[in-house]
Amino acid sequence: MKVRKLIALGATALSVLTLAACGNSKGASGHKGQLNLALPSEMPSLDPSLGVDNESLEAMSNTEEGIYRLGKDSKPENALATHTTISKDGLHWTFDLRHGVKWSNGDPVTAQDFVYSWRRTNNPKTGGQYAYLFDGVKNADAIQKGKKSVNSLGIKADGKYKLSVTLEKPIPYFKLLLGFPVYFPENEHAVKQFGKKYGQSSATQVYNGPFRVQGYKGTNTKWSWVKNKTYWDKKHVKLNKIDFQVVKESNTQLNMYNSKKIDMANLSGDQVAQYKHSKDYLYRAGSSVTYVSLNMAKVPAFKNEKIRAALSYAISRKQLTNNILQDGSTPAKTFTPPKLAKDPKTGTDFAKEATVNGALTQNLSKAKTLLKEGEKETGINDLHFNLLADDSDTGKKNAEFLQSEFQKLPGVKVDVTNVPNKTRLTRMTDKNYDATVTLWGADYSDPYTFALFTTNAPYNNGSWTNASYDQNVKDSANKNALNKEARFQNLVKADQTLVKSYAILPLYSGSYFGSGPFLQRPYVKGVIYNSAGLNWNYKSVEVK
Repeated sequence: MKVRKLIALGATALSVLTLAACGNSKGASGHKGQLNLALPSEMPSLDPSLGVDNESLEAMSNTEEGIYRLGKDSKPENALATHTTISKDGLHWTFDLRHGVKWSNGDPVTAQDFVYSWRRTNNPKTGGQYAYLFDGVKNADAIQKGKKSVNSLGIKADGKYKLSVTLEKPIPYFKLLLGFPVYFPENEHAVKQFGKKYGQSSATQVYNGPFRVQGYKGTNTKWSWVKNKTYWDKKHVKLNKIDFQVVKESNTQLNMYNSKKIDMANLSGDQVAQYKHSKDYLYRAGSSVTYVSLNMAKVPAFKNEKIRAALSYAISRKQLTNNILQDGSTPAKTFTPPKLAKDPKTGTDFAKEATVNGALTQNLSKAKTLLKEGEKETGINDLHFNLLADDSDTGKKNAEFLQSEFQKLPGVKVDVTNVPNKTRLTRMTDKNYDATVTLWGADYSDPYTFALFTTNAPYNNGSWTNASYDQNVKDSANKNALNKEARFQNLVKADQTLVKSYAILPLYSGSYFGSGPFLQRPYVKGVIYNSAGLNWNYKSVEVK
């Protein structure tokens, strides 16, 4: 999902605060049962069919619940399902659902809620960007293209508490998908009651998970999760409340941590050296890649591969990670980050096997030569474009650094626009940008989650197209779905094609807001963090 999840970029700022406050064990909350946290961006939506960003997905995965809940090491655990039956060919799945589960409005949670939700998400009128994750569910693709009725989707309610799902092809990571919000049930009564306002505030959503959202109005910077009294497993939910507030500057966030106003802080690279020996310090690696998306439909020069390559060769990724970020991030060597998957035959890390040697290293001489050749081919003499980025500290620093690097090329001029993450996501979706710094986090622990750029795919915002890439991605999901080695090689080749064509410009992987270096109070226990997929599970968290 995590996650394309298109995620808000984290904060980076110089801390001038003292280390002494970090060791104080007195709680920010002031009492047991409450947790106070900071986030880098506003939360756009609580609609499972529409939410795509980190803040929205984190909220939905803790206030809603589906067939499975992802536990430690992304292991799917029974949530609304009590038993699963899978056919030998992997195409037919049957789920026995838990009886007596209720929505926060008092309605029972039944198999029909899944049928309604999945159909709503796949309906092209809904406009769900994550609908593509249903690829492989019977008729999902045809429905999304308007070629078949939503009622033909491969899901059926056999009574109130039995759900049957039919796939067109085996999906090796299907259990992981079933723990993702886009696969969660939705309450039809609530969707129809609230109409276009559904999920746009805490009051226009109903909940069946460990917590309920409170105080979210759609654009505000403070809200809470409160314990859901109608949750089927409420006896295992230890927290009564989690308060959230948006804090975009990392020095402000650290100051709040040291003054005991929040219980966890995501450190910037500038702050790590000062705090890495604190007992509160820990590092959480993330399966993510930050990259530049080039809009080929809006900027004609970006259609030229040599011009795209010139921009890439102008970037010193090592300087960006080592000198600017300093947060544990590592220079990208390919698009898919390391430690996500291994070659089933050799055990080699996917990212290592997919690396195209030298493709993502700085070479200004080569960059200038390629730019000159590309400009001659296109008839463009001066390249002038706008670089869109988040208004977080890291968003600003990424953009400023790239602006400086790109403008080392003769005739290249770059303007920078920093906007809230929510605005940037909207502009990306509408393809209303020249170039933008964005991020993709793994939605599940499989390299297919980074195969984003097939022709007309929803996250191919730059409108790139390549027949070889398309074919390898298609083969990995179809004829080679059950052939682990062939499937792996399809995805390796696709990743290499993406990089060699400079369809996007990978920058770095590892740390982003929600992963990387942290300070966390010693009394905060039971946090489940996963590097891929839904990162945070707060169901079992305690404040002691």
